[in-house]
Formats: sequence, structure tokens, C-alpha cells
Amino acid sequence: MAGAKQNNPFELLRNKSIIEILDGDKDFGEVSFPSCKSPIKISMPYLSGPIICDISSRFGLAVSYSWGGGSQSRWSYLDDLLKYCIDHNRIPDLLTFLFSKEQFVEKLKGCSPSDIEDAHVIIIEKVLEHINSILYFGGNELRIAGKQFQIRPIGSTISIAAPAIRKIDRSYIRDLGERAVKDIDEKNYDSAITKSRTMLEEVFCYVIEKRNEVPSSSGDIVKLYSQVKTLYSMHQDGGTDKRINMLLSGLEKIVTAITQLRNEGSDSHGVGLRRVNIKDYHALLAVNAATTMADFILSVGESVNNHQRSFNI
Repeated sequence: MAGAKQNNPFELLRNKSIIEILDGDKDFGEVSFPSCKSPIKISMPYLSGPIICDISSRFGLAVSYSWGGGSQSRWSYLDDLLKYCIDHNRIPDLLTFLFSKEQFVEKLKGCSPSDIEDAHVIIIEKVLEHINSILYFGGNELRIAGKQFQIRPIGSTISIAAPAIRKIDRSYIRDLGERAVKDIDEKNYDSAITKSRTMLEEVFCYVIEKRNEVPSSSGDIVKLYSQVKTLYSMHQDGGTDKRINMLLSGLEKIVTAITQLRNEGSDSHGVGLRRVNIKDYHALLAVNAATTMADFILSVGESVNNHQRSFNI
């Protein structure tokens, strides 16, 4: 870790020994359960270079894995992602994602539900123990309270605070949209699609947090949009003009299409024959659709939260 800014305690995670724990390089023995076919290594899931690049794209850092050689080491990719998330106040989100049960599917496949629960708890506890053995010499520890992660001085009381709501406004939407169009001009269509998805995800999370709710941590923007619809009463019903219902139905399709383009056509990896051959006009359509939808959702959020009332569209 070169030139780390120690004013942010999460910079302490940018220690190579800790990164090698987070990317699954280090294991701490095995644990066995009756329903599991073989002993389970006590370690974080192994993150390959392409997987780390995919996670980076999920969190807004567009990076591509160099398949032809000359790529960075895995720990360097993860260090770049940690730095990006620190700079954008998203480290708790990243840690929640990395430690979530969903990331252990392959490792715990075939075990009974109760053994999966127990194995996940044991692995996380052991991983945290070893991370904290590294942080110990600086007098700090990584602690979890609920879904909140904090690095605190050893023995201090952990504070439970409402998550900081990132400022998302029309300037943010406009800026990200302009950057995506610049990507298209430079024929980097994959990055433009990634930015379109990031725009929707950030706006969805923002309006969810404005209702004092916690956004889904699964990385699925379809689930996030479903949360938004529920919180803001954005339901299609017989009491709404049919033309408005048609527009709302179109929004559903925008989310689904951009999600699928992002998964199968952008700078995520391992999609094989499903990869979409994106043209410049396809990418521009995706960017414009995402921008329009993001602006609409932001407007809905502002209308509801400014008047503190339900908003039936």
C-alpha cells in the first residue's frame, strides 16, 4: 500500500496480507459437517482476476481483465477496488457483498441449510480473527454490527449509525451520462453500458435510503427497483390512466434490458457465446434510457420526501 491516507481507517485494509485473505488466497484449516460431502476450507471464496473485475464493475469501477497476458496481479485489482470504494464511501457496501452468504454458494454447495448457516458463521468469524490479528499491532480491529462494518480502536464501543446517504442529484446523472456518451464516442461501448447500470443502481439506492430503508445488497438492480416501487407506491393499477401504466411497464423493461446487457454484453466476464455484439446506437439507446429513468425516479423521490406523503403514480 503506497501513500495510504490514514485519515480513513478503512485504508488499513489495503494491506497485502489482508487483501490475500479477502481474495481467498489464504485458508485457515478445514471444518466438517455431516451433510457436506467433504471438509470445507476455512477461507473466503477464491476471487479470480475476472471475478474481481466483475465485482469492480458492479461498484462503478470500470476495469477489464487482460486475457492475453500483462494483467495485474489479483491482489492489485482488489487493492484498486478497495481504494475506489474508500474514495466513494462504499467500503461497507463492498464488505457486506464479499462476506454475504450468497458469495459462498460454490463453497457450501450440497450442505444442508442448517450446516450452511453454521459453516458461514464459522468461516466469517475465523477470517475476521485473522484480519484482526494483522490490525492488532496498530491497535485496531474490524468489527461487524448488524450489516455495518467499522474499523475501531481495540476495545472501543462500536457505534451504530444510520448509513450516510450519498448525494445523488441531476448533476450526478448528467455527469455520468456525459461520461457514458464519451465512452461511446471512443467506441468503448462496454464501459457505457456499465455506467448506465451504475447510474440506475446509485439512484435506486439513494431514494431507498431517503426512506430510511437499507437497499438490497445482492447487486441485483431488478430487486432494487422492486424495493423502490414498494416504498414509493409505484404500482400499476386500474385507477391509473392506462397510458401512464404503459409508461411504467416500459420502465420495467428498461431495468431488465440494461441488467441483461450489462451481464451479457459489457465488461463483465465469462459470458461465452451469450455475449452481445453491441453497436454504438444500441449503447446510446441504453445510456439515454437509463438517464431518463434515473431522472424520473429521482423526481419521484424528491416529490415524496419533500412532502412526506405517499405517492401513488
